[in-house]
Amino acid sequence: MDEESVKLTVFFEGPFWVGVFERVSEGKLTVCKVTFGAEPKDGEVWEFILKNYHRLSFSPAVGAPAKRAAGSPKRRQRSAGKELRALGIGTKSQQALKLQQETAKDQRRELRRERREAGRDRQFELRQEKRREKHRGH
Repeated sequence: MDEESVKLTVFFEGPFWVGVFERVSEGKLTVCKVTFGAEPKDGEVWEFILKNYHRLSFSPAVGAPAKRAAGSPKRRQRSAGKELRALGIGTKSQQALKLQQETAKDQRRELRRERREAGRDRQFELRQEKRREKHRGH
């Protein structure tokens, strides 16, 4: 049976507090970055998760090795402390975020190109119509 896990890391980046959702499902990692602004309290983070989790747009999946959960409570406490001391987000998460940014950029580029071509076609049709009007006679 595949395990699914979701992890939220909140950290300070520049002038804003940022949260990174890491979701591992079927051996694939997907990531979503959320900007909170001011430092969020625990209740605010929990409320955000309850209200907005279903609307988050996660990045395309990236392969991620499954991590084995630590056995003893002391080991889990040590690993949690180690994760808290770690700076920023994991490299796999960074790769997934970068992939999401690139796909969004490609989509915007494609949409912009289609609009530009539609505008050119519209201008061409207007010129042709104007030309036909001139040659119709009175």
